[in-house]
Amino acid sequence: MTASTTLRDVIGLPNELPSLADSALVLIDYQNTYTTGVMELEGHEAALEAGARLLAAARAAGAPVVHIVNDGGEGSPYDIRAEIGSIHPKVAPIEGEKVVVKTFPDSFHETELLQTLKDLGKADGDLVLAGFMTHMCVQFTAQGAFRQGYRPTVVAEASATRSLQAPDGTVVPAQALHAAALTTVKDLFGTVAEKVEDLKA
Repeated sequence: MTASTTLRDVIGLPNELPSLADSALVLIDYQNTYTTGVMELEGHEAALEAGARLLAAARAAGAPVVHIVNDGGEGSPYDIRAEIGSIHPKVAPIEGEKVVVKTFPDSFHETELLQTLKDLGKADGDLVLAGFMTHMCVQFTAQGAFRQGYRPTVVAEASATRSLQAPDGTVVPAQALHAAALTTVKDLFGTVAEKVEDLKA
Protein backbone atom coordinates (compact mmCIF):
# COMPACT_ATOMS: atom_id res chain seq x y z
CA MET A 1 0.00 0.00 0.00
CA THR A 2 1.31 3.44 -0.95
CA ALA A 3 0.40 6.58 0.96
CA SER A 4 -1.29 9.38 -0.93
CA THR A 5 0.29 12.81 -1.26
CA THR A 6 -0.75 15.08 1.59
CA LEU A 7 -2.89 18.13 0.98
CA ARG A 8 -0.04 20.19 2.43
CA ASP A 9 2.27 18.93 -0.29
CA VAL A 10 -0.35 19.44 -2.99
CA ILE A 11 -0.82 23.11 -2.12
CA GLY A 12 2.82 23.75 -1.17
CA LEU A 13 2.66 24.26 2.59
CA PRO A 14 5.89 23.75 4.56
CA ASN A 15 6.50 20.63 6.65
CA GLU A 16 9.52 21.79 8.66
CA LEU A 17 9.15 21.59 12.43
CA PRO A 18 9.40 24.90 14.30
CA SER A 19 11.76 26.15 16.96
CA LEU A 20 10.25 26.40 20.43
CA ALA A 21 11.95 29.76 20.87
CA ASP A 22 10.00 31.13 17.91
CA SER A 23 6.67 29.55 18.92
CA ALA A 24 3.94 29.90 21.50
CA LEU A 25 3.05 26.76 23.44
CA VAL A 26 -0.63 25.95 23.91
CA LEU A 27 -1.33 23.13 26.39
CA ILE A 28 -4.83 21.76 25.94
CA ASP A 29 -7.01 20.26 28.69
CA TYR A 30 -4.31 18.61 30.79
CA GLN A 31 -6.99 18.21 33.45
CA ASN A 32 -7.33 15.60 36.18
CA THR A 33 -10.53 14.65 34.33
CA TYR A 34 -8.47 12.46 32.05
CA THR A 35 -6.45 10.63 34.68
CA THR A 36 -9.24 8.83 36.54
CA GLY A 37 -12.83 7.69 36.28
CA VAL A 38 -15.04 7.56 33.21
CA MET A 39 -12.78 9.79 31.10
CA GLU A 40 -9.43 8.20 31.97
CA LEU A 41 -7.19 8.08 28.90
CA GLU A 42 -4.89 5.27 27.88
CA GLY A 43 -1.30 6.44 28.14
CA HIS A 44 -2.08 9.59 30.09
CA GLU A 45 0.91 9.05 32.40
CA ALA A 46 3.44 9.03 29.55
CA ALA A 47 1.71 11.95 27.85
CA LEU A 48 1.84 14.01 31.04
CA GLU A 49 5.54 13.23 31.49
CA ALA A 50 6.18 14.36 27.91
CA GLY A 51 3.99 17.40 28.46
CA ALA A 52 6.07 18.35 31.50
CA ARG A 53 9.28 18.07 29.43
CA LEU A 54 7.70 20.16 26.68
CA LEU A 55 6.60 22.81 29.13
CA ALA A 56 10.04 22.96 30.74
CA ALA A 57 11.69 23.28 27.32
CA ALA A 58 9.32 26.07 26.28
CA ARG A 59 9.96 27.98 29.49
CA ALA A 60 13.71 27.57 29.04
CA ALA A 61 13.42 28.85 25.47
CA GLY A 62 11.44 31.88 26.59
CA ALA A 63 8.36 30.87 24.60
CA PRO A 64 4.99 32.24 25.73
CA VAL A 65 2.78 29.56 27.30
CA VAL A 66 -1.01 29.39 27.35
CA HIS A 67 -2.96 26.74 29.26
CA ILE A 68 -6.44 25.71 28.09
CA VAL A 69 -9.11 24.17 30.34
CA ASN A 70 -12.50 22.85 29.36
CA ASP A 71 -15.35 23.86 31.67
CA GLY A 72 -18.27 21.44 31.62
CA GLY A 73 -20.09 23.02 34.54
CA GLU A 74 -20.52 22.19 38.20
CA GLY A 75 -20.72 18.52 39.05
CA SER A 76 -19.36 17.38 35.69
CA PRO A 77 -16.02 15.62 35.09
CA TYR A 78 -14.94 18.96 33.60
CA ASP A 79 -15.81 21.13 36.61
CA ILE A 80 -12.90 23.58 36.77
CA ARG A 81 -14.04 24.69 40.23
CA ALA A 82 -13.28 21.20 41.57
CA GLU A 83 -10.15 19.05 41.80
CA ILE A 84 -11.37 16.78 38.97
CA GLY A 85 -11.34 19.65 36.48
CA SER A 86 -8.09 21.25 37.64
CA ILE A 87 -4.89 21.22 35.58
CA HIS A 88 -2.66 18.30 36.55
CA PRO A 89 0.21 19.36 38.85
CA LYS A 90 2.87 18.08 36.42
CA VAL A 91 1.94 20.77 33.90
CA ALA A 92 0.39 23.40 36.15
CA PRO A 93 0.77 27.07 35.18
CA ILE A 94 3.17 29.32 37.02
CA GLU A 95 2.72 33.01 37.74
CA GLY A 96 2.38 34.98 34.53
CA GLU A 97 1.17 32.10 32.35
CA LYS A 98 -2.30 32.64 30.96
CA VAL A 99 -5.21 30.21 31.43
CA VAL A 100 -8.02 30.28 28.86
CA VAL A 101 -11.37 28.63 29.56
CA LYS A 102 -13.32 26.98 26.75
CA THR A 103 -16.54 25.00 26.34
CA PHE A 104 -15.99 23.68 22.81
CA PRO A 105 -13.34 21.38 21.27
CA ASP A 106 -11.75 24.18 19.21
CA SER A 107 -9.90 26.29 21.79
CA PHE A 108 -10.36 29.36 19.57
CA HIS A 109 -14.16 29.09 19.49
CA GLU A 110 -15.75 31.90 21.55
CA THR A 111 -12.73 32.14 23.87
CA GLU A 112 -10.00 34.67 24.66
CA LEU A 113 -7.26 32.51 23.09
CA LEU A 114 -6.75 34.57 19.93
CA GLN A 115 -6.59 37.85 21.84
CA THR A 116 -4.34 36.27 24.48
CA LEU A 117 -1.88 35.15 21.81
CA LYS A 118 -1.93 38.61 20.24
CA ASP A 119 -1.27 40.17 23.64
CA LEU A 120 1.71 37.84 24.02
CA GLY A 121 3.11 39.03 20.69
CA LYS A 122 1.96 35.99 18.71
CA ALA A 123 -0.60 37.37 16.27
CA ASP A 124 0.66 34.80 13.75
CA GLY A 125 3.43 32.28 13.25
CA ASP A 126 4.12 28.95 14.93
CA LEU A 127 2.02 27.40 17.66
CA VAL A 128 3.06 24.17 19.40
CA LEU A 129 0.07 22.19 20.67
CA ALA A 130 -0.25 19.19 22.98
CA GLY A 131 -2.77 17.74 25.38
CA PHE A 132 -5.97 15.78 25.76
CA MET A 133 -7.74 14.34 23.76
CA THR A 134 -5.81 13.91 20.52
CA HIS A 135 -8.85 13.12 18.37
CA MET A 136 -11.00 15.84 19.85
CA CYS A 137 -9.71 19.10 21.36
CA VAL A 138 -6.12 18.78 20.12
CA GLN A 139 -7.15 18.05 16.53
CA PHE A 140 -9.86 20.70 16.43
CA THR A 141 -7.63 23.34 18.04
CA ALA A 142 -5.04 22.61 15.34
CA GLN A 143 -7.78 23.17 12.76
CA GLY A 144 -8.81 26.39 14.51
CA ALA A 145 -5.22 27.61 14.59
CA PHE A 146 -4.86 26.88 10.88
CA ARG A 147 -8.07 28.75 10.17
CA GLN A 148 -6.73 31.76 12.11
CA GLY A 149 -3.57 31.82 10.00
CA TYR A 150 -1.20 30.15 12.45
CA ARG A 151 1.20 27.27 11.73
CA PRO A 152 0.31 24.62 14.32
CA THR A 153 2.50 21.68 15.30
CA VAL A 154 1.13 18.89 17.51
CA VAL A 155 3.52 16.98 19.77
CA ALA A 156 2.41 13.35 19.50
CA GLU A 157 4.02 11.87 22.61
CA ALA A 158 2.56 14.64 24.78
CA SER A 159 -1.02 13.90 23.68
CA ALA A 160 -3.36 10.97 24.32
CA THR A 161 -6.90 9.72 23.80
CA ARG A 162 -9.14 6.73 24.59
CA SER A 163 -10.57 3.71 22.79
CA LEU A 164 -14.01 4.23 21.27
CA GLN A 165 -16.68 2.17 19.57
CA ALA A 166 -16.86 2.62 15.80
CA PRO A 167 -20.20 2.92 13.97
CA ASP A 168 -19.97 -0.76 12.98
CA GLY A 169 -19.69 -1.81 16.62
CA THR A 170 -15.99 -2.66 16.59
CA VAL A 171 -13.61 -0.97 19.00
CA VAL A 172 -11.10 1.53 17.67
CA PRO A 173 -8.03 1.28 19.94
CA ALA A 174 -6.81 4.50 21.51
CA GLN A 175 -3.49 4.31 19.67
CA ALA A 176 -5.26 3.93 16.31
CA LEU A 177 -7.52 6.90 17.05
CA HIS A 178 -4.50 8.91 18.21
CA ALA A 179 -2.66 8.08 14.97
CA ALA A 180 -5.70 8.90 12.82
CA ALA A 181 -6.12 12.31 14.46
CA LEU A 182 -2.44 13.15 14.00
CA THR A 183 -2.63 11.98 10.38
CA THR A 184 -5.57 14.34 9.80
CA VAL A 185 -3.55 17.22 11.26
CA LYS A 186 -0.51 16.32 9.15
CA ASP A 187 -2.57 16.04 5.97
CA LEU A 188 -3.51 19.73 6.04
CA PHE A 189 -3.70 21.69 9.27
CA GLY A 190 -0.12 21.48 10.51
CA THR A 191 2.92 19.41 11.29
CA VAL A 192 3.45 16.67 13.86
CA ALA A 193 6.49 16.21 16.10
CA GLU A 194 6.68 12.63 17.35
CA LYS A 195 8.87 13.59 20.31
CA VAL A 196 9.48 16.77 22.29
CA GLU A 197 13.13 16.55 21.27
CA ASP A 198 12.16 16.69 17.57
CA LEU A 199 11.42 20.39 17.95
CA LYS A 200 14.37 22.61 17.18
CA ALA A 201 16.09 24.06 20.25
